Amino acid sequence: MCNLRSFFTPLLAVLLLQSLVVVVSAQGSASTWKTLTGNPPLVIARGGFSGLFPDSSSVAFQFATLSSLPDVVLWCDVQLTKDDVGICAPDLRLDNSTSIAQVMQNKDKLYLVNGIPTRGWFTVDFTLNELSLVSLTQGIYSRSPSFDNSYPIQTVEDVANLKPPGLWLNIQHDAFFTQRNLSMRNYVLSLSRRVVINHLSSPEAGFLRSIVKRFNLNITKLVFRFLEPNVIEPSTNETYGSLSKNFTFIKTFASAILIPKSYIWPLDARNYLQPHSSIVSDAHKAGLEVFVSDLYNDVPLSYNYSFDPVTEYLSFVDNGDFSVDGVLSDFPVTPSATIDCFSGLGKNATPQVNLSVISKNGASGDYPGCTDLAYQKAILDGADVIDCPVQISKDGIPFCLGSINLYDSTTVAQSSYSNREQNIPQIKAGLAIFTFSLTWSEIQNLSPVISNPYSKYYLSRNPNFRNAGKFLTLSDFLALAKNTSSLSGVLISIENAAYLIQQEGLPVTDKVLDVLSKAGYDDPTSKKVMIESTNSSVLMKFRDKNNYELVYRIEEDIQDAQDAALKDIKGFANSVVISKASVFPESSSFLSGVTNVVPKLQSHGLSVYVETFSNEFVSQAWDFFSDSTVEINSYVMGANISGVITEFPLTSARYKRNRCLGYNVLPPYMSPAQPGGLMQLISPAAFPPAEPPNPVLTATDVVEGPLPSHTASPPPVPGGGATAVPPGAPNGLPKIGACIFLSNLATLITILLLL
Repeated sequence: MCNLRSFFTPLLAVLLLQSLVVVVSAQGSASTWKTLTGNPPLVIARGGFSGLFPDSSSVAFQFATLSSLPDVVLWCDVQLTKDDVGICAPDLRLDNSTSIAQVMQNKDKLYLVNGIPTRGWFTVDFTLNELSLVSLTQGIYSRSPSFDNSYPIQTVEDVANLKPPGLWLNIQHDAFFTQRNLSMRNYVLSLSRRVVINHLSSPEAGFLRSIVKRFNLNITKLVFRFLEPNVIEPSTNETYGSLSKNFTFIKTFASAILIPKSYIWPLDARNYLQPHSSIVSDAHKAGLEVFVSDLYNDVPLSYNYSFDPVTEYLSFVDNGDFSVDGVLSDFPVTPSATIDCFSGLGKNATPQVNLSVISKNGASGDYPGCTDLAYQKAILDGADVIDCPVQISKDGIPFCLGSINLYDSTTVAQSSYSNREQNIPQIKAGLAIFTFSLTWSEIQNLSPVISNPYSKYYLSRNPNFRNAGKFLTLSDFLALAKNTSSLSGVLISIENAAYLIQQEGLPVTDKVLDVLSKAGYDDPTSKKVMIESTNSSVLMKFRDKNNYELVYRIEEDIQDAQDAALKDIKGFANSVVISKASVFPESSSFLSGVTNVVPKLQSHGLSVYVETFSNEFVSQAWDFFSDSTVEINSYVMGANISGVITEFPLTSARYKRNRCLGYNVLPPYMSPAQPGGLMQLISPAAFPPAEPPNPVLTATDVVEGPLPSHTASPPPVPGGGATAVPPGAPNGLPKIGACIFLSNLATLITILLLL
């Protein structure tokens, strides 16, 4: 602990100084905050950067200091050892945050904690010397265990010796330590003579009342921590809910309160927000600052936040009515960016980066894809381009739907059309009900279904609107876009064209050309038209439309592309869509490196769009800190892509306007992730196995023959099957499973590796 601290602290100070001037000046230029003091809210890093590293580890504290606002406060949950030493650990018991159960086998004990029998390995049963044999682990099992067993337990003075901008000590169980003949009161009073304590919190009013006259309240703020409303506070015998209405009493021993977020924004039974309470305003009127807890990037948020932690933080610091005075976070990079980069940012703020925000089936993360509601939400959220994946009905009506298989996005399985299943392996393996098996009027009888790609993680999207909205014909879609001044264009995706023409007699490309012409999109002064396909033969059909942007979609993950393939693509396309893994490949959900695919495509004059961006934290590599904004920023600033294709356009549209991108020097929380950086901090024993490499795109993957000519509709095949020659396979690459530059942070990683 000593060596790490003495080596790292001076270098940390230098690195922080690089971003200090930029961030402080930016905060100074912000509009007046609705906090008690008018100052920006504080960011309090709970156990350091505990969302990624083991809680209260040295690396967690140092990472938090480097990646956050310059006035970040480090939070330490203080526990006492058998020999009366204060350590930082998230709980009285160490078995959920350390290796103690393996190191000290059969030394667990049973104690009463707040009147509840509790078994475990308690700090009070071990000396600091004994605990030196124990290492820290990640206590939340949904987070990565890759950094376990690498860092020792930290004493409070170890953390203080890092010289953090602020130190917050939380005393959760004073009564328990008193029962074990250990005095937390004496400990903190003694410590305060050696260490500057900026905030001292406790849920026990009696403890705070016993020390209030012993502290200089201009140096140390005493904070009363609220537990759940129905829990009884032991010294007053009142519930915390009752005490939340008696700020006059709380003001006698505290200058601030720390409350769970549900005290401010309550939820209904379905996890939707209710109107905010008056507790922040009431506390401010009583002269109390308000800090909020229970803010995590990697737990299901209220559906109102669309899985976006920045949106949640904004609801506490920039909602127009009030601002809390600080936020307690396991991922301090997110509130840091929220406060400095996004607060007070209007929808008309000037874009700071040239980035096309393209919807994926509209705002399909919030509403059923390709419905009027999804498109309206995408427009409202600030999408530059809305998309229509064209399908075609039995009677030849082109319309927008994310899949040719009606099972994927409609209620067809519960309809009277469920007997129209077919097995067409050229399009999709297994049974399906295809769009061309129903007329448009029959399709209109179906209800849409919202996509839930991460349901196996128990993450569902906007259930109140699961079946809301109506489907649009291509003509209706184009009319909507044409009448929306904020849109720069439309993207029309066409797949399975060869099969539809040859086997179903449905000339989908001709239909699209006809509808575009009738809608006035052939006019060069009209909105931009982007035609996308995985088949070069489809794009060749549109090459005479000089004002159209032809977009070649490479469906598979690739690690590289041959020059011959890129020259061929340039012959029929203006731009390319690639997957996220084709830019930053992953290994066990860690970024393992960066490919040269983007620069090679750009060197051939091709714009590069990347798909698909989602807000759900499980869709992101650990390197992005369960924050969709960090992910977007890493692709834009780290890989220089031209646009994003996203199910949540609001996140990307807000990102491109954030003020931090206009700074002369990017602050650490707006610097791109360093691919492979976190993997260097993983011990060899925990290192993930190597993943097989993705394929290289070759010329033979790209070149294909022209689309077949349209002839009369063929007779139906008995049994509903199909005998068509398979259409040109998308790209022709084999499908292989893909694994799912904080520039200043890169320096941190280098430093840690040298220790």
